[in-house]
Amino acid sequence: MRRFPMWLLLLAWLAAAAAGAQPAPVLARFEGVEPHMGTLARITVFAPDEAAARVALRAGFDRIAALNATLSDYLPDSELSRITREAVGREVEMSRDLCRVLSRAQALAEATDGAFDVTQGPVIRLWREARRLKRLPDAAALEEAAQRSGFRHMRLDARRCVVSFDIAGMQLDVGAIGKGYAASEALAAVTATGVRSALVAVSGDLAFSDAPPGQPGWRIRVHDGDIGEVGVPAVLRLTQAAVSTSGNVEQHLDVDGRRYSHVIDPASRTGLLDDITVTVVARHGVDADGLDTAMGILGVERGLALVERDPDAAALVVVRKDGVVTARASSRMRTLAAAQE
Repeated sequence: MRRFPMWLLLLAWLAAAAAGAQPAPVLARFEGVEPHMGTLARITVFAPDEAAARVALRAGFDRIAALNATLSDYLPDSELSRITREAVGREVEMSRDLCRVLSRAQALAEATDGAFDVTQGPVIRLWREARRLKRLPDAAALEEAAQRSGFRHMRLDARRCVVSFDIAGMQLDVGAIGKGYAASEALAAVTATGVRSALVAVSGDLAFSDAPPGQPGWRIRVHDGDIGEVGVPAVLRLTQAAVSTSGNVEQHLDVDGRRYSHVIDPASRTGLLDDITVTVVARHGVDADGLDTAMGILGVERGLALVERDPDAAALVVVRKDGVVTARASSRMRTLAAAQE
């Protein structure tokens, strides 16, 4: 066996130690904003230089754009629009992305007995038009649209990624789950470029990875601070998670002194009347986004019971009625809040 001089081994060890002791590169904050999915998408990254940041931002925005081409119900040539035309009475193959979104949507539909239902596209379109015209939808038109809706009319085989529809004229709307999915998938695309600390915001859906340099986590606002003694601070410091908030603040219809939310209850075919805001923290945006909508439709008690069954989710529900604010937090949300102290 060849023996190396001790001094040579020592020099090699010192060189390796010196190399390993090099200070980590200084990370700077970079941010980009682009219009996608009918809203503004914002990506924040901490990268060693502008070139690395540019690559990361482009990867994230390109992923969102690609998902919009898959999930949009506004684009007639999107994959979502195409399958509703082609899969009537026969199975049609889907992309991995659409399969994942529809699989999660169907699981939520089953868990909520249809309170969450992405097949309500015909009904939702009538309410979109109503918001534009500032008047309630026609009752007969809503009744007809409801006949072309219903999650049990969508046959999904997640293992083979195929779907079919029992009846013609169905339309899917994954707006209540798709933006959250896009946020987390864009974050994964950013991470794949080597950027480990990033945040993606697609409207009210956020996904984020490691904390910013020198910080314990990303500062995520979960309420406005006027919810009483619920024990949850307005801002949480979080990492490696997704957050989604649903309410009627931005999209609603006001008619005859009543405010109708853009969130539609399939049972009544009507926009929610209660002023309820739900914020959900989960591992992936597809879960956070779907749960906050489902909880808003189910109401406080049933909604909290739903989220308590998910070991990876936490929720805060805020209800405003007659000037009184009531807030309830799930057990895991209280645990997250306690960890901030």
